[in-house]
Amino acid sequence: MDKLLWIRLTALSGAIAVMLGAFAAHSMKDTLTPQMLDIYQTAVLYQFIHTLALLSAINLPLNERSLHWAARSFMLGIVLFCGSLYLIAISGISVLGVVTPIGGSAFIVGWLLLFTATNAEE
Repeated sequence: MDKLLWIRLTALSGAIAVMLGAFAAHSMKDTLTPQMLDIYQTAVLYQFIHTLALLSAINLPLNERSLHWAARSFMLGIVLFCGSLYLIAISGISVLGVVTPIGGSAFIVGWLLLFTATNAEE
């Protein structure tokens, strides 16, 4: 696992979450419907939560292979789950919602991979 790469990807995800959250709070609250703003805010919240989960996962003293797959799952979830919600909120194209459960499943897989991970020595 290239830990420095994962730290950089995690830092980038955190920065993007802050920027997108601020953008919505300051520039989009008057242009999005309350329902679309709620969808957008859900994306920001899940991106923050899973960015922190990703940062934690890559620093756990567990089997590196398990951590690598958990990290991949969290990142895939961020891209697919959060990305699809951002696009739905901005574009109004609800058919993009077919991607959202795939991203949610990736989040679940990431958490389950952490649950089943073994110690680094094993």
